[in-house]
Amino acid sequence: MANLFRTLNTQFEKSIQRWKLEIERKIKEAEQPNFKEVVNISYGDFHAMGMKYITFVRQILAASAYPELLKSRQLPVDVEQRIVQFFKDWGKQSIGCYSEDFGISCVRRNVARFIEERDGGIACDRENIYITNGATNGLQLILRLFEYGKGPSQTGVLVPVPSYTRFRLMVLEAGGVNVPYYLNEGHSWALDMTEMKRALKCAREHCSPKILYLINPGNPTGQVMSRKTMEGIIKFAAEEKLFVVADEVYQDQVFGDNCSFLSFKKVLFEMGSEYRDNVELVSLNSVSKAYLGECGFRCGYLETINIDPEAITQLRILITSSSFPSISGQIVLDILMKPPQPGEPSYEIFNKEKTFIMNTLARNSKLAVQTINALPGLRCNPIQASMFCYTRLELPSKALEQCKVLHPCSTREV
Repeated sequence: MANLFRTLNTQFEKSIQRWKLEIERKIKEAEQPNFKEVVNISYGDFHAMGMKYITFVRQILAASAYPELLKSRQLPVDVEQRIVQFFKDWGKQSIGCYSEDFGISCVRRNVARFIEERDGGIACDRENIYITNGATNGLQLILRLFEYGKGPSQTGVLVPVPSYTRFRLMVLEAGGVNVPYYLNEGHSWALDMTEMKRALKCAREHCSPKILYLINPGNPTGQVMSRKTMEGIIKFAAEEKLFVVADEVYQDQVFGDNCSFLSFKKVLFEMGSEYRDNVELVSLNSVSKAYLGECGFRCGYLETINIDPEAITQLRILITSSSFPSISGQIVLDILMKPPQPGEPSYEIFNKEKTFIMNTLARNSKLAVQTINALPGLRCNPIQASMFCYTRLELPSKALEQCKVLHPCSTREV
C-alpha cells in the first residue's frame, strides 16, 4: 500500500507538471486564448511569485562569491565588514571550499545565540546545532535514526492532519506508519489532546508509535499553538515516551491578532526538571520562509535536546556520510540569525524591506480569506501565521451521499 501511495503521488505531481507545461506552450503559441498565464502557487515559493529579495542578503552573497566587488567601494561598509569577519571566523577564503560536517562553527555559534535571544536567555549549546540542506533534509535525517520493523512492532509516527504532505511520504519511505491525529477545524485548527490520545490508542493496535510530529505555526492550516496546548503536548509526550519533532520553520511569520510564537524548547524548559531533563526534542528552522523566502539556497538547522548519546552518534554518522550544507546557504542562514542592527549602515533599508514583506504577507492572507469566504461552497478560517489558506469545500448533499456509498467504512465526516 505504501509503494502504491508513493507511486500515485509521484504520477499525480508529474501529471500536474505536464498539464502546466502544455498550457504554457499553448499560451506561447497562441493556441490557448482563454488564459494569459499560468500562476504556480505550490510549495510556498515566495520569489517565484514575484517577492523581491532582501538587498543586504544579495549584497553579502554577491561579494562573498566575487570578492573583487569589495574593491569597488560601492557596497555599504557593514556589508564589507561582515564578509571580512565571516571568512576570518571561518578560517577559509572562498565559498568554493567544503564546509565542516555539521556546519561552519561560527554559523552554528550564531544560531545558538539566536535561539538564546528568542527564548529569553535559555542556554543553547552550539554542539547541539546541526546545519542541514533545508528543514526537509533535517526531517529525513531524524527519521533515519529509527528502526522500523514489521507488524505490531513497526514504528509509528503521529502526524497532524492536515499537514506537510512531503513528511508523510518521508515516513513511508523510511518504512514507518503514519498515525493521523486530526486538527480541530472548528477551533481554528487547534490541536485537541483528546484526539491525540485517541489516535495513539488506536495506533497501538497495529504498530508502535514512537515519534510525535508537530508543526507550529501550522502548515497548511496557519494556526499558532497556545502555551496551554504546548504544555499538554509535552506532558503527553513525557507520559507516552514519545520523541518530539517540532517543525518551526514559520516562526518568524506570525501576524494573527493576539498571536505570538513560542518555541517548544522554551515551553519545555519552563515546565521544570521533570520535563526539561527527560523529553526528547528536535526542533527545525529554515531560510526558505518568513521574510527571506530563500528556498533555492536549501539551508536550515536542527537543534537536539535530551537525545540519547547513541542516537547523537548515529545522527553525526548520517550527516557525515551525506552531502555537506552549501556555503552560500549557510551565509544566508547566518544573516537570518544575525541581521543588521539599528545604527548599522544597512539597517534602515533592511528593516524597510523586511517590514514591507511581512505587511504584504499579512495583508494578502486576510484578502485571500475574505475572497475565499465570499465564494459559494468554500470556507476558510482566518490565518494566524505561515502562508497557506486551507479551504473547506462544501459539497452538495448528493455528492456527500455518493461519497458515503464509495467509502462506506469511513469513520470521519466527509
